[in-house]
Amino acid sequence: MLYYLFDYLHRLHFPGAGVFSYISFRAGMAFIFAMLFATIFGKKIIRYLQKKQIGETIREIGLEGQLAKKGTPTMGGVIIIFAIIAPMLLFSILDNIYTILMLIATIWMGCIGFLDDYIKVFRKNKEGLNGKFKIVGQVGLGLIVGLTLYLSPAVMIRENVGVKYTGDNQEIVLYRNYDFKSTQTTIPFVKNHNLDYADAFRFLGDHAQSWGWVLFILVTIFIVTAVSNGANMTDGLDGLATGSSAIIGVTLGILAYLSSNINYASYLNIMYIPNAGELVVFAAAFIGATVGFLWYNSFPAQVFMGDTGSLTLGGIIAVFAVIIHKELLIPILCGIFLVENISVMMQVSYFKFTKKKYGEGKRIFKMAPLHHHFQKQGNSGIQAIMQKPIAAIPESKIVVRFWIVGLILASLTIITLKMR
Repeated sequence: MLYYLFDYLHRLHFPGAGVFSYISFRAGMAFIFAMLFATIFGKKIIRYLQKKQIGETIREIGLEGQLAKKGTPTMGGVIIIFAIIAPMLLFSILDNIYTILMLIATIWMGCIGFLDDYIKVFRKNKEGLNGKFKIVGQVGLGLIVGLTLYLSPAVMIRENVGVKYTGDNQEIVLYRNYDFKSTQTTIPFVKNHNLDYADAFRFLGDHAQSWGWVLFILVTIFIVTAVSNGANMTDGLDGLATGSSAIIGVTLGILAYLSSNINYASYLNIMYIPNAGELVVFAAAFIGATVGFLWYNSFPAQVFMGDTGSLTLGGIIAVFAVIIHKELLIPILCGIFLVENISVMMQVSYFKFTKKKYGEGKRIFKMAPLHHHFQKQGNSGIQAIMQKPIAAIPESKIVVRFWIVGLILASLTIITLKMR
């Protein structure tokens, strides 16, 4: 809203009003506003949650310090959601298709997570929202995003088609002289960065592009489901999901800025995405909201985000990556989420297999998701065979070490744009 006000004042030649035309200024303001909102209003929301006795139910599962968390307010993800939406309404261009999609993703996943937490807290059902309904919600968001990117005339890219070398061996990236709709995406570690989903259907001739969009939409659904569930799995230690998401948000913001600026896109030889600069403003609000929430969510946590927050964070990250055509970088960028997901699948699969084969279920990890493996005292899997018990690692140290790994993965994600 402020953007439109200052744009009007700028046209009236009001001194200084033109500053709102700069994405860097609006992104900076969105970051500051989101962080202040999360810290100032977050305290009031936490007090309200405490007053309503909306606290976490803790099971005795042998984790150090776990029982001390009992009664800590949950559903704090609403703080993150409001802290993102408020600055976006103030500082972003609201008729930008990418802004609209990101706001839809935030509210959509927030509602699914809120409903899950509501059933757990108020209906006293520990299972929460039925998994089938969660999947339906995630698939629904994937369909909305995929179909919008396919059908909206505002969604275009400008393809990098080749490289020309000058006399002094300087590289000049050549782009098409027009924008067009495409199913291309960026892939890591490959010289020609772009992969077109339609190439999988070349044998269909003129229908290849249409089927390419079908594949793109299916990939979008899978990414939204996988990443939101991965973020949900990661939310088990104080500040772990919040800090990891903030690191990912910084990386996505950088990638969005590079992709929306033809000079930087040319330097990195990646596709140029017109009008995607508004995503930098969203990324700034996202980072500010997560950092502000970390003020209360860091160890020892005064509030938990619950599924309201974790599903929202994962959904936002997934949709953002798809929009900027960097979804195939997610296994690297969201490596923490990926490993957490895989650890659960490995644990469950191995337990079922050994129970069926030997009559007794065995475990690979002391506990899954993976962060609890390091938090739990004792031994299992290979350690049990070798009779080498592993001592429990303090929760705060586990979180910081996961953040460090996240920073390494984020750096590697950006480096892949030049490593080919």
